[in-house]
Amino acid sequence: MFDVLIIGAGVSGVSCALVLGSAQHKPFATDKKIGLIAHQKASSLQNAIFNNAYGISAGKLGSELLDESLAHLSISYPHVQQISGEKVLAISGEAGNFTITTTKAIRQAKIIVVAIGAGNPFTIEGLEGFIEPHQKIPALKNRIQLQNTDHLVCEGIYVAGVLAGHRSQLSIAAGSGAAVATDILTLWNDGNHTVVHDALGK
Repeated sequence: MFDVLIIGAGVSGVSCALVLGSAQHKPFATDKKIGLIAHQKASSLQNAIFNNAYGISAGKLGSELLDESLAHLSISYPHVQQISGEKVLAISGEAGNFTITTTKAIRQAKIIVVAIGAGNPFTIEGLEGFIEPHQKIPALKNRIQLQNTDHLVCEGIYVAGVLAGHRSQLSIAAGSGAAVATDILTLWNDGNHTVVHDALGK
């Protein structure tokens, strides 16, 4: 049973995983089992080059960033389990007891974060009732989003990145994933608003 299972290893998914992973020494997070499924959809980062993203050197290729971010997660927070080579087919259950069916396994999670692209059709069964046209991408591009209130789709299921209704800008997607992570940390911390900062000398 994962305490949280993130579906999608793009910008928002890995950002979420990094912030959750960094809370490992907090008393309320030390025993939490966190997983990240590298979802089946090809990331839009594969064809990207970045010149205007905060903290990223100009000319950085999106394909490089994908590999580097997963390596960063693996090295810095190895307790976050990375699951590759699986396609998520369906989600069922309720908060605290979700079942995630993939092409290779049936997994359990208390909380789910959906952080895949906004392409249409959306292929994960169980979330069809939350699909709507994307509100910030031109209709001719045929993109979708999941209905949500501040990233919360329904109890126990969060959505991050472009699929949450945000514009497809790297910095926005990263912030969206981090926001979801801090909401989950706040939940684990008995509702006390929580962020995780590192500082020199501490």
